[in-house]
Formats: sequence, C-alpha cells, structure tokens
Amino acid sequence: MPKQIYLFSISSHPQAISINSLDIKFLKPKIDFSQYDYLIITSKQASEALKQYDSEEYFHMPALCVSSASAAAYEEIGGKILDIGGGYGDNLAQKIFSYGRSKRWLYLRAEIVASDFISTCQEQGCQIEEIVVYKSECSKEIRHVEVAEDSVLIFTSPSSVKCFLKEHTISPHAEIIVIGTTTAEALPKGIRYTISEITTIENCMETALSL
Repeated sequence: MPKQIYLFSISSHPQAISINSLDIKFLKPKIDFSQYDYLIITSKQASEALKQYDSEEYFHMPALCVSSASAAAYEEIGGKILDIGGGYGDNLAQKIFSYGRSKRWLYLRAEIVASDFISTCQEQGCQIEEIVVYKSECSKEIRHVEVAEDSVLIFTSPSSVKCFLKEHTISPHAEIIVIGTTTAEALPKGIRYTISEITTIENCMETALSL
C-alpha cells in the first residue's frame, strides 16, 4: 500500500494532503520604485505583495528571481524576468555580481529570511536595499494536523520544518523529502532525508511517488 504523502507548504498538490504551513500577512510600505534598476524576488509572496501597488510603478523593473516558480509568479502579474537563480538565495550573489556594482537593486523580502546573501553582496559594494513586504507565522492548520507515522513528509522551506517541529516530532518510520539544502539544514540532526533534484514542489512530489 502506498504511503500517504503530506505536503507542508503554502501551495498545494492534488496527490498529497496539503497542509498550509504559514499564515501570511502582507504589508504595504511606501516604496519609490523609480530609485532602483532591478528587483530581487525570492518567493511567490513578494509578487503577491506587489499587487497592492500600481503596476506602472514597477513594471519597468526586471526581476532577478530565485527559482522558476518565483519567476512564474512575477510573470503572472505582468513583470519581466532579468535572470533566474538555481533555487537557493545563496546562489544569487554571483548573479548580482555579474551585473556590476553600479546597478541599484530592491529586495522585496519577508520579515524573516533563511539566507543572508544580501550582506555578502553589500560587503562587496553592491547597492541593494531591503524592504519587508510580508511577514508570516505558523498556521493553525500545521499545529493541529495528525500525521501517520509511516508516511512521506515534504517540507518546502525552513519555516515549514520549524513550524512542524513546534508541535510535532518526526517519526523514524517517516520518509522525508526537502526542496533544497537550506530546508534540509532546518531538520534535526540525525534525520535522514532526500533532497529534490529540482527546487519545485512538482519534483518533490515526483520523488515522493517514486519511493
């Protein structure tokens, strides 16, 4: 009998029990988009936050996106893509360096982020401003979910791991799949896991279904 698959994410998949891991609150700080050349987007939520602004203010700004999923979200609201990273925030630094130190970047971010690539770039003379456009907290849904011990658990962010562990423990009988190395680092030591080959939920599901 196939193992039940639980997907801990703010996205869902029809072949899994999808558990919303975070409740998102969007903010609307005042932003003068004309002061920047490019956007940095590392999540779908950043694009959602942009919907609060007049699109004419930022559509001239191509975005450096962390993954194909975040790029698709920006394109869905009419934005143009400058470049796409390999799925991890830490990989974006080299992309930013390649555009030179004179470009002005605006990083639309969450209140809490897992990667500190911005500091690395700023130390090297890159002009990057960070503005928090959303914040999150562990959802009630993840607090109350009942997970079968012999199941497959998919975690798509460090936050999804941390929120799960606040209320639950990971069974030694469970199969763990994570979307990337940053998420894997949030797991307790000694937990065995599989990292998806591509940093997408679809690839995580393909991995889960192949077990």
